[in-house]
Amino acid sequence: MMSNPKRLHPAAVIFNIIQSLKQSIIGLLPIAIVIIRNSNTFYLIIGLLVIIGLIILFSFLSWLRFTYQLEEEQLRIERGILIRKKRTISKHRIQSIDLSQNVIHRIFGLTKVAIETAGNDSSTDAALSAVRMEDGRMLHDELKYKKHVPETGELETEVSDNEQQDEAHLPKRTITIQALLITGSTSASFGILIGLFGVAFSQVETLIPDQFYDDATRWLLSLGMQIIIILAIIVLIFLWLLSILYTVIKDWNFTITRYEKELFITRGLLEKKQTTIPLKRIQAVGMKESPIHQLFGFARPYVEIASGEINSSQEVNTIIFPLLRKKEFAAFLSEFLPEYSYRTENLIHPPKKALPYYLWRSINLPLLAVIITGIFFVSYIWIPAIIMLVLGIMGFAVFKSIGYAIDEQQITIQTRTISKDTAIIPHRRIQALQQKQHLLHRKQSLATLDMAILNKGAGRHFVIKELRTADSYSIADWYSYREKV
Repeated sequence: MMSNPKRLHPAAVIFNIIQSLKQSIIGLLPIAIVIIRNSNTFYLIIGLLVIIGLIILFSFLSWLRFTYQLEEEQLRIERGILIRKKRTISKHRIQSIDLSQNVIHRIFGLTKVAIETAGNDSSTDAALSAVRMEDGRMLHDELKYKKHVPETGELETEVSDNEQQDEAHLPKRTITIQALLITGSTSASFGILIGLFGVAFSQVETLIPDQFYDDATRWLLSLGMQIIIILAIIVLIFLWLLSILYTVIKDWNFTITRYEKELFITRGLLEKKQTTIPLKRIQAVGMKESPIHQLFGFARPYVEIASGEINSSQEVNTIIFPLLRKKEFAAFLSEFLPEYSYRTENLIHPPKKALPYYLWRSINLPLLAVIITGIFFVSYIWIPAIIMLVLGIMGFAVFKSIGYAIDEQQITIQTRTISKDTAIIPHRRIQALQQKQHLLHRKQSLATLDMAILNKGAGRHFVIKELRTADSYSIADWYSYREKV
């Protein structure tokens, strides 16, 4: 048991510097571009040296003034250079303790300890950016494990739910290399990389001398359209391969294990992460199918978790396995989350008279563009017309996907924007249900239902539009009058 205050490993200074530099670059980049364009490079260098010096100084002082102390039932943290902040985290409020290692951690034999507590107050969470691996594991064991109440004559010991189970008989699954490559080749990170590439090029473009930029543009145009198309395809292939590499590094050896009261996930090649998901915090279970995943019969299972605030590095829902065959999802649930059952054969869909609403929501803006283009630029009317046709097909796909199914303990809701999303929500996890009707809905006996559950941040809403009024009443009765368990 740790009794005296301890500092983080000195490598925490490096992490503080890196974090401060990342935040400073975003704010200072526009100023630096202006200074370079005005040929004031000397002042830029002086300013950068001053800023870097201040960052190093404040990072060192932050590390020097940061201490943590583990006591009987709580973790105490003190930090702050001029204004001291003291934070006490009770052991009983801790929901999860996750360990992760990036390249720098692994070089020094360190780990990052991220502690998440119940509630939406981010000030009750804590992160120890660099501690020795043995200290990290000791913190995990002391704060996460439950006390075993001794019988007469026994010594009091600390044991975890995980230790009480035979590891060999626990449900466990590790992703294969083939599935990981498919995940990377079909993931959304490809589109994100294209966007980042475009943003980076737009920033670098301002630094390119005008003469060089004009010469390069003339040379590129002189190559001919076929060569330009080939070069564009090569760039896209390179970004696609880069997205595959990113996914392989991020989800390498992705392994999920089911313990009595929690799911335990490990993953990562360069940065190794361990994530613990207590079962009592899971609000819903589901799977997402992007159009390309749906085409080849794949899905990504996820869980909705009630926890603290969302930051930029967190997802609204947590993927619990990178990729599955859709036909394996029911077996996956029975193995790792048997509290939930997957049944979509009896889905109740909106009636046919709801179809015009779905189509109208999809094509109203393109239809306006078609009308304006037809009046002023009739020769280009085919462009918004094709867009309207594509969005109309997507609206029809949304209409065909929407549905729900109820059993005694849970409701299954299937929705779609671009990807199809199937969520399984236990009755006791639904926080609120609202029925909405406007004038046309009332005349056509249609209604829209909005169900809310807790998750990271403000919660998540599941909306089923243009149901039959009778179906909406059935769901409301199931929610309102059944005794919660």
